Amino acid sequence: MNWDRVEGNWKQIKGKVQQQWGKLTNDDLNLVEGKRTELVGRIQERYGIRRDEAERQIDSWLRNLT
Repeated sequence: MNWDRVEGNWKQIKGKVQQQWGKLTNDDLNLVEGKRTELVGRIQERYGIRRDEAERQIDSWLRNLT
């Protein structure tokens, strides 16, 4: 799945995002609003990881999202 589809279906997909990254709050997900850069930043903040690691996790999650 590509990011455009995630962004377009954010309300349906954000539950799957929260399953993957359980430390993200509903407020985090509402602020992200489907924007990848915002999601990367929130994952970095909540998990204390580097930007490249957050990007890698998102890429891996996208490959498995169907």
